[in-house]
Amino acid sequence: MKYNQNRFSNSVRARPQSRFQSRPKKRFGENIDVSRFIQKASVSAPKIEHKIENSFSDFKFADGLFRNLSARGYVTPSPIQDKSIPAISQGRDLVGLAQTGTGKTAAFLLPLIHKAAKDPKQNVLIVAPTRELALQIESEFRIFAFGSGLFSAICVGGMPIFPQIRSLRANPSFVVGTPGRLKDLAERGILNLASFNNVVIDEVDHMLDMGFIIDIRNILSKLPKERQSLFFSATMPPRIRALVAEFCRNPLMVEIRSGETSKNVDADIIRVRDERSKFDELNKMLSTPEFEKVLIFAETKRSVERLSIDLIKNGFRAGSIHGDKRQRERARALTEFKTLHTNILVATDVAARGLDIDDITHVINYTIPQTHDDYIHRIGRTGRCGKRGKAYTFVH
Repeated sequence: MKYNQNRFSNSVRARPQSRFQSRPKKRFGENIDVSRFIQKASVSAPKIEHKIENSFSDFKFADGLFRNLSARGYVTPSPIQDKSIPAISQGRDLVGLAQTGTGKTAAFLLPLIHKAAKDPKQNVLIVAPTRELALQIESEFRIFAFGSGLFSAICVGGMPIFPQIRSLRANPSFVVGTPGRLKDLAERGILNLASFNNVVIDEVDHMLDMGFIIDIRNILSKLPKERQSLFFSATMPPRIRALVAEFCRNPLMVEIRSGETSKNVDADIIRVRDERSKFDELNKMLSTPEFEKVLIFAETKRSVERLSIDLIKNGFRAGSIHGDKRQRERARALTEFKTLHTNILVATDVAARGLDIDDITHVINYTIPQTHDDYIHRIGRTGRCGKRGKAYTFVH
């Protein structure tokens, strides 16, 4: 059964496009034209093609690393991997511009694992904006580095600090963490930032949006001057350009673009009168069979938690992730969503940043995103790997 909003409520029929094109929503300093939330999927639309010049065998990785890649079915690199790995392997600083889901984690992990396996003096610091992304990166590291003799430590807030201190005292080659916890450990004298001759700053744009600019500058300033610096981001605003100019040496710029929005996503708006009618409409939507695996975005931690509780009370299998939840609760919610123990996940933008979750059929913007870039990030959670997805945005 296909979802038809007219079937459920006369109050939510979208007004003709000409009626709302001239009435943008102003959100935190940005005017967002709600007509930009409407598009038809077009799998035949022209795509930006990136010619792949290498296979993974061309990169001459150590045998153990290559075996781990082969075991996972890695044959042809993604565009960001194809362009980045040779430069990183040559020791160049690099700025990679690519969206989540393009394979950028492997783009920096693989050459750095190879580098550290050859030279035990190489230590790598990877900084990510959220706990979930840091844990995801560390999990990927363990898979790629299996059997190499390399070890990692995870250093993130929201988890007990003393096990992390014990991991650091074992002198791991790779440390993956969030800015606040890394700063805390450095100030305690547990983490010696001067020992890292390789640094990766992932999701730089959202690191800055979350207010980590001072912490990032502090961390980078305490690293050795002779180091390899890799920055990865979806966008390149002036603040990031300034950061790159200050802390990178003649970096190679690698930009992978696949278009402004996902061409595999049908997107539409749903107009509602008030919060009560919005919740009623959401219930009707989620009750239809086609909503198999749904990611719902809400603006605040409180609204995320309240919405998930209300959905559970109405009989839905829902979970939630936001910054106030303990890490084990967030990890459990993600695992249950990935395994379809729950089929609805309510999240804030920050908590969901950088997560790679397969087979999401629908994204619902229960609240309008703060910026159009956030909107692009949200709907990009569906319609992946050649599949078609759907996105709905509620508009008052």
